Amino acid sequence: MNITVIGTGYVGLIAAICFADKENKVIGVDNDKRKIEQLKRGIVPFYEPGIDELLSKNLKSGTLSFTENLVNAVQDSDIVFIAVGTPSQSDGSPNMEYVKEVAAQIGKAINGYKIVVNKSTAPVGTVEMIESIIKKHTSYPFEVVSNPEFLKEGAALKSFLDTNRVIIGTTSERAQKALKELYSPFVDDQRPILVMNPRSAEFTKYAANAFLATKISFIDELANLSELLGANIDDIREGIGYDPRIGSLYMAPGIGYGGSCLPKDVKALIHKGQTKGYDLVLMNAVHEVNESQKMALFRKINQYFHGELNGLTIAVWGLSFKPDTDDMREAPSIAYINELLNHGVSVKAYDPVANETARVVFGNRITYCSELYEPLTGADALAVSTEWKSFKTPDFAKIKGLLRRPLIFDGRNIYNSSQLKDLGFEYLCIGNR
Repeated sequence: MNITVIGTGYVGLIAAICFADKENKVIGVDNDKRKIEQLKRGIVPFYEPGIDELLSKNLKSGTLSFTENLVNAVQDSDIVFIAVGTPSQSDGSPNMEYVKEVAAQIGKAINGYKIVVNKSTAPVGTVEMIESIIKKHTSYPFEVVSNPEFLKEGAALKSFLDTNRVIIGTTSERAQKALKELYSPFVDDQRPILVMNPRSAEFTKYAANAFLATKISFIDELANLSELLGANIDDIREGIGYDPRIGSLYMAPGIGYGGSCLPKDVKALIHKGQTKGYDLVLMNAVHEVNESQKMALFRKINQYFHGELNGLTIAVWGLSFKPDTDDMREAPSIAYINELLNHGVSVKAYDPVANETARVVFGNRITYCSELYEPLTGADALAVSTEWKSFKTPDFAKIKGLLRRPLIFDGRNIYNSSQLKDLGFEYLCIGNR
């Protein structure tokens, strides 16, 4: 098929590369000239395991190309995907200006029947909005479809190529048939294509992320109570995780969720409820628990040092919101590191890939280290905020020798408390006193 993907951010670029890898002819469109030139040379603007190789492969095969010319790309394609950003506004609602702008440009460019697919996370009713905008600019026939993405950062290629389901929101038989054909290489009997009306498809995306966020905030809140009661949240998590009605995924206690999806979608749902006069009590609570949990490490550090933080040095392992990505959006590390800085603490940090994206957030207020053990030298404690694999089996004797005191604050519970105690460490984690 001939496909155009408008927007070469995280969602758009992953989709373009994966569609191209299944022998479709794909054009990626973006108005950022520098980004387009980089992509043409095989340079990816963000970190995601395996993406560089797959991009280069499909550039060389000729199935994938990039351009700033939206008009030509739309006219040369049968299916046009919208994959532009919908960032949160101050009231929690998504900013739809990029989607509206692209819809108008598509309407002006259409030269025959097109299927326009919205892959941007957008509120219920977006398909109808896009339809009304395009109709203002063309008399050609077209269909607008909702096709929400469910990418998992750090494993995005796998979650697209080996997806657990595809959702198509349309009432058009013609559009449904075309998209089923497009997605047929990605699915099987156990990984179905689900067809529903556009509003249900749009809502499904928010419902999925809201539920995942709820699971995270649920276990985080119980972890805090577990500490007060002298229980061990890791044992509790295992005890409930074997119940198939509950499961263990998204049930790891820590310092909250971040990234571009869960925080934004929870806030968008809350705002949408407010516009309808409906207070989403549970979603408000999920958001409040998460915002508080981002400060869990600061509270532990502050309590340990009896509020006397000025002049201390804390080594931090992990800056990105999760491992295998350089994404700093809504990262829990931002909240507690800023609070440490406000209390006169010097912070030396190491992240395998996120140092540069973190520099946009912190500037020169923290020290960025290029090697795992570098921030430990002379630090008063180590704080772990991202569960990178390289952090899980370190040389504890080396850590002990570099720190001023053998003290670890673990925001992701990646170590065994008994083992660290035997090694002479003071170890403070989440949900286990």
